[in-house]
Amino acid sequence: MSTNNMGAALMTGFGEATAERQMSNVTWKNVPTRTIDVGGVPFAYRELGPDSGVPVIFLHHLMAVLDDWDPRVIDGIAAQRRVIAFDNRGVGASGGAVPHTVEEMGRDAIAFIRALGLKKIDLLGFSLGGGVAQMVALQAPDLVRRMILAGTGPRGGGGIDEINRIAVIAYLKAALTLSDPRNFLFFPRTPEGKRAAKDYFSRLKERTENRDKPISLQARRAQLKAIKNAGLSAPDDLSAITQPVFVANGDRDLMVDSSLSADMARRLPNAKLTIYPNSGHGGVFQHHRAFVPAVLDFLAD
Repeated sequence: MSTNNMGAALMTGFGEATAERQMSNVTWKNVPTRTIDVGGVPFAYRELGPDSGVPVIFLHHLMAVLDDWDPRVIDGIAAQRRVIAFDNRGVGASGGAVPHTVEEMGRDAIAFIRALGLKKIDLLGFSLGGGVAQMVALQAPDLVRRMILAGTGPRGGGGIDEINRIAVIAYLKAALTLSDPRNFLFFPRTPEGKRAAKDYFSRLKERTENRDKPISLQARRAQLKAIKNAGLSAPDDLSAITQPVFVANGDRDLMVDSSLSADMARRLPNAKLTIYPNSGHGGVFQHHRAFVPAVLDFLAD
């Protein structure tokens, strides 16, 4: 090999190694936000992890945008799996208006997934996102391989009036204490729960640049209406969801009682249930050190 060719080969190898290191340094706090056209509407999303295998699509909670995902959950799963998190229609940096039903949210999620050219996906839905995940599985079963449903319950599960009352109280407490209402909604007001809340909010601040747009007033109102509609709807036939499902919740969830998660798991033909101790709606964030390995094991089965 000539000196010039050897130098070129060394530079190529150096460039590849540098690219690999740069890829390995991509985490939730610095991964770029992309957009894709979905039927004329821009959808914002972030993608990280290995560029192979069945991707895991993340569906976030009520009034959340991309920056509300716990980095320890995203990065932990992305260490082994391709992760794609997105803002559904009308949420954060995505265009359009938020629809008033979870069925429509499910259709929008399916359209986004298909716009990416994906033929098979796993789903991780938290809270409202878990309801949307169920709609995706019911409306496009061919797309879904496995599903994780966290802090969520079945449509028509009841308790919707109680959920609204609890949310209003939490927002009043948050206003009086100049704090985030998730302090009261996601974590129990115990010493352990308060520490978990503090750690969680600290992690949410790790991304300091190119953050998502805050959720709009229209989106908030439409999501609340969708949740109310879902709570008052007739129950779905969950026996139609035959894919393996991992159901997780905290044992002190004020928003979606763990009994609703247990009922949902019983109605799903191929489900496993984990209830995390001394934790609330955000139990999977409080117990992320146990939740992430459990998810990876479940997806690898």
